[in-house]
Amino acid sequence: MKKTTLKSVFLTGLLVLVPLAITLWVLGLVIGTMDQTLLLLPASWQPERLLGFHLPGVGAVLTLAFIFVVGLFTQNFVGQKLVTWWDAIVRHIPIVGPLYTSVKQVSDTLLSSSGNAFRKALLIEYPRRGSYTIAFLTGIPGGDVVNHLQSDHVSVYVPTTPNPTSGFFLIVPRAEVIELDMTVDAALKYIVSMGVVAPQLPAGAPARRPVEPPL
Repeated sequence: MKKTTLKSVFLTGLLVLVPLAITLWVLGLVIGTMDQTLLLLPASWQPERLLGFHLPGVGAVLTLAFIFVVGLFTQNFVGQKLVTWWDAIVRHIPIVGPLYTSVKQVSDTLLSSSGNAFRKALLIEYPRRGSYTIAFLTGIPGGDVVNHLQSDHVSVYVPTTPNPTSGFFLIVPRAEVIELDMTVDAALKYIVSMGVVAPQLPAGAPARRPVEPPL
């Protein structure tokens, strides 16, 4: 009985400390990475020279401030013209241009405030019949793909767990997709936790309904 109690107490301590330790480790990694950006500055401008000592996190603050200033500047007419001019130059650089264009298209889709990268949380049969996973509606098929589909289909993204930034792009029949009464954020938490943190089903919510056409 005593061993069981000690084990339970130890596991309880782990459950409290492990998420905290991982969070602090990730924050330290992010701040350390941002601090490295200060090495690009001239030696006389680096905070260690100006302050006389190393202050962790200065790089993170300056990087965030720089991103904010760039975003603020590009919201006016002059800034937008400069960004358009810069894009035109980079796109014509061999090798760099196609890579830059592809990355920009993905970032515009995912980060744009007016975009709908993940529109709805869905339930689909994958990777085989009788086995289900959570996916996200990303749109409808386009181009020549439509000419080879026999029925109405939707484009979905199936993320991997616990890292949802990698996954699979699938085109599935609309009739075989179940729309979940679940927010995209809740679905992402469900995926990252590998099913441990399950969202609660709202009272009276329908268990199944067809996917609405994307806007």
